[in-house]
Amino acid sequence: MITLTVNGYGEFQVQDNERLVLALERSGVDILHRCGGVARCTTCKVEFSVGEPFQMTQAEHDKLEEKGLSGVRLSCQILCQHDMTLTPVQTEKNSGLEAGKTPAETVEPEPVWIERS
Repeated sequence: MITLTVNGYGEFQVQDNERLVLALERSGVDILHRCGGVARCTTCKVEFSVGEPFQMTQAEHDKLEEKGLSGVRLSCQILCQHDMTLTPVQTEKNSGLEAGKTPAETVEPEPVWIERS
């Protein structure tokens, strides 16, 4: 099991290789995922304080670069593979928006893994 510490929500045990966006949601975090978890909208952003993964998908890299975002990651493109501490940036509560379509169990689009820069 992986320990996921979410600032403002608590500490949770999540499954190894579970998508972070789904682990957050199953743990009671009202994280947004307006595009359904396919790296198109950036509403599932999180900020890591401990345990940021070294790998990222090409789709995540391209979307963050396109939007000029740094210091955040897309929870829909991350697998829980080790303990992490993070803060969700956009939630239903702080945005007033609905979460969006439930993401698939596997990372979409088909992941091409790269080292983050």
